[in-house]
Amino acid sequence: MLAALALCGVTGVLLPAQASLRPQAGSVQADTLRSKPAAEAAPKADQASAPATTSTQTEKKPVVKKPAARVGRRPVVTHRRTISPRVRRMRQAFVASASLRPMAQQLLQDRSPAAYAGVEAYARAHAKEDAGALAWLVVGYADVLDREYAKALDPLSRAKVHAGDLGDYVDYYLGTSYLQTGRTAEALASLTDFAKTHPDSLLVRDADVSYSGALLAEGQAAEAITLLVQDRTPVRSDVELALGRAYAATGQTAKAAEIFENIYYTMPASADADAAYADLRKLPAVPPPTAAQLKARADGLMSKKRYADAAEEYRSLINTISTDSNSTERSAIQLALADALHRDGKNRDAKLVLALVGGESGEINAHRLYLLGQVDFATSDNDAFYRTVDELRQAAPASPWLEQALISAANLHLVHHEYDQALDAFREAQQRFPNGTRASYTHWKAAWLTLRQGRNQDAEKAFEEQISVYPSGAETPAALYWRARLAEEDNQLLMARAFYQKLSDRYRNFYYAELGRQRLKHLPAAAADATTQYALLDRVPPLDNASKVADSEPPSDELHVQKAELLGNGGLVDFAVRELQAAAAADGGSWGPAEAAQLYDESGHYDQAIEVMKHSTPNYFALDIPDLPRKYWEALFPKAYWSDLKRSSAANGLDPYLVASLIRQESEFNPNAVSRANAVGLMQLLPKTGKTVARQEKMKRYTASQLYTPAVNLQLGTRYFRGMVDKFGGSFEYALAAYNAGSDRVEDWLSQGTYRDPQEFVESIPFTETREYVQAILRNASVYKQLYGTP
Repeated sequence: MLAALALCGVTGVLLPAQASLRPQAGSVQADTLRSKPAAEAAPKADQASAPATTSTQTEKKPVVKKPAARVGRRPVVTHRRTISPRVRRMRQAFVASASLRPMAQQLLQDRSPAAYAGVEAYARAHAKEDAGALAWLVVGYADVLDREYAKALDPLSRAKVHAGDLGDYVDYYLGTSYLQTGRTAEALASLTDFAKTHPDSLLVRDADVSYSGALLAEGQAAEAITLLVQDRTPVRSDVELALGRAYAATGQTAKAAEIFENIYYTMPASADADAAYADLRKLPAVPPPTAAQLKARADGLMSKKRYADAAEEYRSLINTISTDSNSTERSAIQLALADALHRDGKNRDAKLVLALVGGESGEINAHRLYLLGQVDFATSDNDAFYRTVDELRQAAPASPWLEQALISAANLHLVHHEYDQALDAFREAQQRFPNGTRASYTHWKAAWLTLRQGRNQDAEKAFEEQISVYPSGAETPAALYWRARLAEEDNQLLMARAFYQKLSDRYRNFYYAELGRQRLKHLPAAAADATTQYALLDRVPPLDNASKVADSEPPSDELHVQKAELLGNGGLVDFAVRELQAAAAADGGSWGPAEAAQLYDESGHYDQAIEVMKHSTPNYFALDIPDLPRKYWEALFPKAYWSDLKRSSAANGLDPYLVASLIRQESEFNPNAVSRANAVGLMQLLPKTGKTVARQEKMKRYTASQLYTPAVNLQLGTRYFRGMVDKFGGSFEYALAAYNAGSDRVEDWLSQGTYRDPQEFVESIPFTETREYVQAILRNASVYKQLYGTP
């Protein structure tokens, strides 16, 4: 996976994501990162629960120590060909610069005077070595991050002397710094013939953008056009912006306008969209935007969840449509506006817009009613919501909008403990839409509620039907497990064993697979393969063998691989990952994701490493440990901050693997993670919670900023979690649910009848987020134990 890169400034200065703290994201089945909701702002039921993303933190953070470099990270592979002098030189520089890594990481993290001084001192001490050149590059790059381009010139000029194969980075940032300080002649000199000087560089297009800026400043727009038209594929907004400006400078306003419009309307979330619009407004006689352009921009903003901006664009679009034009077209835009307002939390405004949509039928009317219901749902006007669902049922009984509305209704009934009504709504949704997008889910919920009502025979049939009709659904592991549990209760032990075995074999590291293996330990051994006696189990599709990954090593003689190693020592991890990606794409081996993850791990960016591996192997939970290389698993399940984690866990009588799993779910080991609810750090503690627990721990001079320090966060977080465990009689299932949704809700859920065991309670949690949160953490703890054994 390519590291996230941002493009900044009119000259295309390349700034990697490491310049700021990163939000997380992920998918539910791939172990979604969930930021901890406070009890005051707990998640809603299934239809409304969404993972809270970690927001970018802007205030100054305490220094977080990063792991030291590990020289010789991998065995040297030399079987391909003789190592070239260039590669040998970089390898030597990599070994020599190992001690630079922690200092460089510190500088790029906080860019304090002390950090600058430390790396500069290293650079001066190694002034005649490649390691010194790397240090000067780091100092110059840090100045660029601070927009101190004039200061960057000196360290980058010093780096140039011994830059070697890092010369492309030095020349690029030196040239852009010259350009930003108005020294265009020097910029041109640094960037002229960049591609010829650095034919292997990944920065050629970036350099062309900066070079074109210098050409424009020198009045050579035609030369800039000639240069940039060669760089248009694949499309990049910074290249397009530079080309548009070059066309404008030569008087080709029509071409310039076309490019600026394309950036602004079809790439609305790009870093260059606003600049393109500003340049567009400077052009003479530009016609107003078309309806198609406004819609494309609004839709693009919606897709990026920029709902307020999308609403503004939809309003502009509505104003371009005359009242006597196609009413269906106008209504569709009004619905899109209402949707954007609703998602932005402006439900009152959304309802006013929906009131303007009238006289329509078919899907337009169905969509209107669905959105009206969602607004009622969000504002807790439950009676109005149910009336709207009834109206939708009558007006559009076959519309997919009704399927979604019925699911919302069912979940609302669940929240209010109206189980009969919830069962009816889920069953209605499944029967009306047996092939709908949520059919497997609605069938499962109806089957589960049947079990909870104590109708075991009906539940048995429903679970078997779940496996037969929706074998590829996400609910199949649960259906296998609970059908086996009912078989146990009926003393059908051979059947129970067969279902547990299928579950374990097919869904190896899923939550229910581990539970199934635990149940198998207490069943008598089968005389023969029990799975062959149940044809229903053949409905479960086998795992795609393509998910398995063979181990491989990167070619040690590959230029970009060694360049990545060297850049990693300079803390330039995102650049290093970009180099690795280029090498992996050319080599075709499976080593790329693991090597990228290892670079992130070594710089303390465990969250980045986990995300790289999740995207490269999304079905990893279905695999057995031997089916993936060991380094894949270790990147997915790191033992980060292990000494402090183990110490704090032991002090509170907690399994360190369970704590690690909780952290992986909460923050993916990002000590600077901050949720929308302002929960902070590794274990996502609210500041007020941290203060309360710090008082219990008798911590002196405690401040909220200490929650960003891993050791402190772990000390307080494990103490807080221990309190949850004790509150709920030692049940980790209940404690984890309380950690996510609040103890009051867990007490309420526990009061709703009896449960066979905590596992039945977990499946009955009405909030999707909390249910999957608990299951994921327990599942993760099992994987940790398989990987590392006794803590």
